[in-house]
Amino acid sequence: MTKFESSVKHILASQAAVFGKLSDLSNLENVKDRLPQDKVKSFSFDSDSLTVEVDPVGKITLQIVEKEPFKCIKFATTTSPLPFNLWIQLLPVTETECKMKLTIGMELNMFMKAMVQKPLEEGVEKLADMLAMIPY
Repeated sequence: MTKFESSVKHILASQAAVFGKLSDLSNLENVKDRLPQDKVKSFSFDSDSLTVEVDPVGKITLQIVEKEPFKCIKFATTTSPLPFNLWIQLLPVTETECKMKLTIGMELNMFMKAMVQKPLEEGVEKLADMLAMIPY
């Protein structure tokens, strides 16, 4: 399994508040306007799944498969050109601050890894930046 990790993001909100917001995907309405319009063709979601269509990748659907209250939210793809998992990990700093890190894990052969490594590293970092900026 190949893993791609974001840098650790500092969020000025409690671990519980961030977990509560991110573990219910219907809260994503206020991030739609932050998506890069030149790359994202469509974006839809309900409480436990989201679907995004991105150039040049295509359609990706992520489903929440596990929640560990206040610490971790795990997603798996149900539709994707390359199946992968995504983990959002949260750690408390104080009662009003926490840290977040995103990890993408996928099975890749050496050829595919060479092709997708840079876009995935950039993508997981941009996603982490976007999630860190949401008002919690």
